[in-house]
Order: sequence, then C-alpha cells, then structure tokens
Amino acid sequence: MSQEERDQVIRALSAAVDLLCEGMDPCLVPEVGTNIAYALEKARGPEDVVAVRGRIVRLGKAVHPVGEVAFGASDHVARIVLTAMRYDSRVRAAANIRFAEPILHELEEMMLDIRYFDRDQEPPGIRTMDWGVASCCKTGVPDVIYDRGTSGKEPMVRILGEGPDEVAHNILKLSRRIKNTNLRDRCEWE
Repeated sequence: MSQEERDQVIRALSAAVDLLCEGMDPCLVPEVGTNIAYALEKARGPEDVVAVRGRIVRLGKAVHPVGEVAFGASDHVARIVLTAMRYDSRVRAAANIRFAEPILHELEEMMLDIRYFDRDQEPPGIRTMDWGVASCCKTGVPDVIYDRGTSGKEPMVRILGEGPDEVAHNILKLSRRIKNTNLRDRCEWE
C-alpha cells in the first residue's frame, strides 16, 4: 500500500470527522463515544484502518474528537469494517452511534437496509463484532447493523458505507431529522 493511498485515506476520514463535528447531534454519541473508521482498499488488520484516536465525544452541545486520525486507532470499529469487507470489498467505512428506539425508527424512515444481531446468541470463543457483523452480512452488507446490548454491554447502532463521507452524511441526515422534529425533546438519551 503506497504512502499516497495511506494519505488519501487519512484525508478522507479527517474530512468526515470535520463534517461530524460541524453537524452531528450530540445525543447520537453513545456513552462509550463514537468512532468512525476507513480502511485501505486491501486492509488485512486494524493497522490498515484509520480511525479517531480516543473516539469522538460530547462536548457541551457539540461533538469533538479526543485525538487525531491515525492508523490502528480503533480495534473495535476496525473489526466492523474488516468483517464487512469480507462480504463486500467496497464497504470500507463504519461508525458507531447511540442506540435508542426513536433513532432506529428514524433510520427505518430513511429507507436504509437495517439488520440486527442478538449478543445473547454469540457463540463462545469468538469476538462479538466478528460474529455479529458477519451474521448480518450473509446476504449482503446492510447500511445499518444494531444490537440491543446485554449485561455490561451498551446497545449500539453501526452505520456502514463505501466511504467515510457516505457514513458521515447518513449520520448528519439522521441528526437533521432529529433536530427538525420534536423527537429530541421526547428522547431520554441525555
């Protein structure tokens, strides 16, 4: 993988992070924080995937990256992307956002392909993201994968796409839908 490709991936993810910081509704950030990742075309491991070091967190009424965009910065979101790429090599980006029923409803209204997995059904000895994402991708990679959590594990929504701009734009579209309705007033997310 050339340095030019590595630089291009970093620039693309940095631009997506900037978009999220400008327009993402902070109520979409889960307790564990949000991260967005983008893989090199021939990524083999988390070291080939760019993400935000330390994640993206709520800061007042905005979102803010804790650290810089770097290769190997997120094992968790990187595994989502790497698993999805095994089923469709074009899907090289993903982000995690908060799960709540109103969020799920708005994603359905956006006409996105949504699938879920049940953490309680996870086989022993396998990593959750490897198994969960794979179980949702058998008939193609969806736009959204969610789970409702389990004991000690926060429920989560994952937005997937071919590039970080697509992922960021879907999150921003969701944010606008939240802000343009009374949904934000009704939610118990904060």
